[in-house]
Amino acid sequence: MNTKKNIVIAGGGLVGSLLAVYFAERGHRVRLFERRPDARKTNIYAGRSINLALSDRGWKALRGVGLEEKVRQIALPMYHRGLHQPDGSYVRQPYGQPGQAIYSVSRGGLNILLLNAADAYENVELFFNHKCVDVDFETNEVKFLDEAGNEVVVKADYIFGADGAFSAIRGEMMKTDRFDYQQQYISHGYKELTIPAGEGGSFLLENNALHIWPRHEFMLIALPNIDGSFTVTLFLPFEGNNSFSALDSVKKAREFFRQTFPDALELMPDFDQQWQQNPVSSLCIIRCYPWVRNHTALIGDAAHAIVPFYGQGMNCGFEDVDVLFQLLDHTADWPAALEQYQKLRKPDGDAIAELALRNFIEMRDLTADPKFLLQKKIEARIQQKYPELWTPLYSMVTFSHMRYSEALALGKVHDQIMADIMSRPDIESNWDSPEVEAAIIAKLREIQPVL
Repeated sequence: MNTKKNIVIAGGGLVGSLLAVYFAERGHRVRLFERRPDARKTNIYAGRSINLALSDRGWKALRGVGLEEKVRQIALPMYHRGLHQPDGSYVRQPYGQPGQAIYSVSRGGLNILLLNAADAYENVELFFNHKCVDVDFETNEVKFLDEAGNEVVVKADYIFGADGAFSAIRGEMMKTDRFDYQQQYISHGYKELTIPAGEGGSFLLENNALHIWPRHEFMLIALPNIDGSFTVTLFLPFEGNNSFSALDSVKKAREFFRQTFPDALELMPDFDQQWQQNPVSSLCIIRCYPWVRNHTALIGDAAHAIVPFYGQGMNCGFEDVDVLFQLLDHTADWPAALEQYQKLRKPDGDAIAELALRNFIEMRDLTADPKFLLQKKIEARIQQKYPELWTPLYSMVTFSHMRYSEALALGKVHDQIMADIMSRPDIESNWDSPEVEAAIIAKLREIQPVL
């Protein structure tokens, strides 16, 4: 990357601002254009942001430009799921080995930190309230409309679309030949609420946990914030008996919470106001290919938007940046590096999309299932005794840098092994027996040569 390039980035969210830092660190000229106002001057995320769960992949990308320690100052570790079961009991389910955690961080707070990091470079210019309306993939020109409606045309050596699930750059790519695109909405939407901090900024729930109220067809989650509050998100079908369409008044919503999440409702004294003010948002999966047209490339949600149930959307986007620069840093042939980037990342984007949907079912349905909890107990025991043979799928995704596609493939093998074990008629009373252990180990040793 000796020759300095003129880079245009569409999108000033998390991935776009981190991408700007990576290019700026290497001396390239960067112009970043964001459709929305400056997040540092107005709260663009108010009432509709799902808190982020930062894990190893994201930390690695931040570490690559020296931002890890700054971000740790605004992040809270969550060592386990805190399951609020329908019978009122509370169950802790560790995410990994002792000391392993995912980290709750505010989307707005992280975006501001990354924008400030990019803005600190003399070779970076940030433009807000600029809407992308056209891209010429032959001349590398992008047309924006500014706040006053004036056309702004910029020319670049390379253009990166980091402008999210409804990317304008991708929208222009869709007009080109042989571009595949799929958009899938799930039947559930979400509404954000807040549990305020207690007296003196104290936490009203356990602060080192990601709280889940699993209720089969729907669920509530809560993530801690550094000010003592919790960001609460209700995931509920749009239609049906227990749905957003059925809860068409504050009175009905309050009664639904009183019956279903009474302990959470008690902690939200302004529930009525929040329910009225905060919108219901939809959840969409985007799959597309190719991600590269000449000198223009998609990255992050613009290339592979997913549902949030594995906490990997941001981590996956940050890993895109990390992988891209592993390639660019070792070649002068950027077109070849971009081609390799999309071929490497496309299977992983598809895999994490599938994993996120699977994890929604696990969080919503299975975490309230005693047999599932027993299976997790067996898996944890095997991992502890035979770490060289068994790494849980969640740990492969969250606490390693194994490719998502490889983790998914191995996870499916593990699923089959455990399905056989859990079908044993005496498994509840015999789960920790040498016989069960030997059966699992024999199967794991069988697949070792394949792996």
